[in-house]
Amino acid sequence: MLWTPRVTVAAIVEQDQHFLCVKETILGQQVINQPAGHLEQGESLIEAVQRETLEETGWIVEPQSIVGIYLWEHPRENLTFLRVTFCCETRTINQHAEIDADIDEVVWLSRQQLLDSHRALRSPMVLTCIDEYLQGKQFPLNILRSVPS
Repeated sequence: MLWTPRVTVAAIVEQDQHFLCVKETILGQQVINQPAGHLEQGESLIEAVQRETLEETGWIVEPQSIVGIYLWEHPRENLTFLRVTFCCETRTINQHAEIDADIDEVVWLSRQQLLDSHRALRSPMVLTCIDEYLQGKQFPLNILRSVPS
């Protein structure tokens, strides 16, 4: 069987020392995550993070930089994730956006609130990405390249 990591994107969006997050139910358990999801065929990583953030929160965002690229193996499932996390700025909220059905609530949480909820985080990448963002780890978007066929 061919091993294939799942490529995902996530958005770090900060306002007033609070981070845009979603509460979602996964396998019957409510978890907290950044707006995040899978790269779809035919889209760029930037398009993916913009789409996922809009679909999960209603916010239209503009990626400013890359916080990091993370490889994570799920401890209980035979899944590996390759996650590109972007630092994004909000542009506007689309009041008419249809939020994904598996999103229970859109919330703004401080780092301390996330730390206090560490057992409810979807993965350790949630807090790791925020901590690296707060440490100033940011890389220019122009390191991303699409190679024509």
